Amino acid sequence: METKGLAKDSILYGGSTILVRSISWLLTTLFTYTLTREEFGMMTNIYAYTALIIIILTFGMETGFFRFVNQTEKYNPANVYTTVLVAVGTLVGLFLSASLCFLQPLRSCLWASTSAPDAYIRLMLIVLSLDAFSAIPFAYLRYRKKAKKFGALKILYIVLFVVFCVFFLVVCPRINRHSPFLISWFYTENFNLGYVFVANLMATGIQTAFLLPELITGFKHRFDGALVKKMFRYCFPLVIMGIAGMSNQVMDKILFLEVYPSDRHTALGELGTYSACFKIAMIMMMFTQAFRYAYEPFVFEKSREKNARQAYADVMKYCILFGLLVFLGVVFYIDILKYFIRPAYFGGLGIVPVVLFGELFLAIYFNLSFWYKLMDKTYWGTIFSVIACVVIAAVNLLFIPEYGYWACAWASFSGNALIMVLAYMIERKKYTIPYDFKTIGLYTGLALALYAVSSLAPIRSEWLRMAFNTLLLAIYLVVLVKRDLPLKEIPYLNRIWKNTGR
Repeated sequence: METKGLAKDSILYGGSTILVRSISWLLTTLFTYTLTREEFGMMTNIYAYTALIIIILTFGMETGFFRFVNQTEKYNPANVYTTVLVAVGTLVGLFLSASLCFLQPLRSCLWASTSAPDAYIRLMLIVLSLDAFSAIPFAYLRYRKKAKKFGALKILYIVLFVVFCVFFLVVCPRINRHSPFLISWFYTENFNLGYVFVANLMATGIQTAFLLPELITGFKHRFDGALVKKMFRYCFPLVIMGIAGMSNQVMDKILFLEVYPSDRHTALGELGTYSACFKIAMIMMMFTQAFRYAYEPFVFEKSREKNARQAYADVMKYCILFGLLVFLGVVFYIDILKYFIRPAYFGGLGIVPVVLFGELFLAIYFNLSFWYKLMDKTYWGTIFSVIACVVIAAVNLLFIPEYGYWACAWASFSGNALIMVLAYMIERKKYTIPYDFKTIGLYTGLALALYAVSSLAPIRSEWLRMAFNTLLLAIYLVVLVKRDLPLKEIPYLNRIWKNTGR
């Protein structure tokens, strides 16, 4: 089966990604209990801007690298890698130097609404520069299929980040209360959020140090000017698309402070509540990201084969089937998951189902987007992303003043649904893929029906409701396994299957 290799890569790359995202997700508990709602909202706003800046600094070169490195008849893979490395490294170096020298103008443009101290901004500028540069050697690890090192470094980063955050936010305050002289030489009170950025910098710096072998050994550093021009032309639409696409994910966290009709203190608190509940829905994002790590190289490798389109159709089907399973798992067990955040944030839990389905639409769109990458017509991605960006911005600007963070949730839902539909309509004319709509429709209807039954069931006890929801989830799983799940084709599970003699 064509998806066998994808499943194996999903276990290797996706497993580490899910673990990293899961640990990062658990940090929400630490942050909501050690930071104020206002500080949590400020952190969300700062990270939202940095997510956009990283898109610019990497300039779509991860996708460009996979596109050109596989054209071995034209280019030497090592030359492609070093060319990308030099290009991104130069861009990152120029950005960091300029931003630190002209911090105040940059701050007034991006972070004026948060009233964040300059120290926070400086720390994050260094962190995002390291993250942007390290994206290329991480892409090289994926190309060389060094899944173990890839996963190990991702896990190392998040473990270090957690350790440093616990140290600064939990251990140091306790020491400071009883024996302040022990840490007075480096610890400062009322710098809680700042220590999150310090922890981020320390973890990122150590992770980057372990990438040195991918930076200095095993190849000659050559820069191909002609190649980089082609890559920039190929990647430029991806950058615009990436900015628009990332804006679709973080725009609400940026615009909220600008248009929410209240004082800055209250606005930061409401943004903190929205962000904490949004984190619960991040489980769907974990699924999407894990899938992407395996799927992107798979698509380009399969593009030359005759049955590539059928393979893409199979992948789409299973992406949706498992995405619906993730949706049901979260909404059915929200009574447990909600305790990962402080009760003060529970008022925003209603947005979770909306955000989950919006992220599923984004995962489907991601699958639909590969036809224009394969045909080198990446401008289509820019068009779709800009359309979604306009819709999401309009909904946020129009409705946040009246509906608060509910407008943020529905804005993302609407924008992602729109580009999903548009991408499919254009794909039908440009690169037809035989999707199994019968199966997709069956599971979508089943998932929505089960969710409706769960929502309408008059069960007040949390434990009884979760038991009832477990039965509903079992129905979905039984149908999935009996009808469509190819257990014999999944690595590791197929060994069990064979050993049982089935």
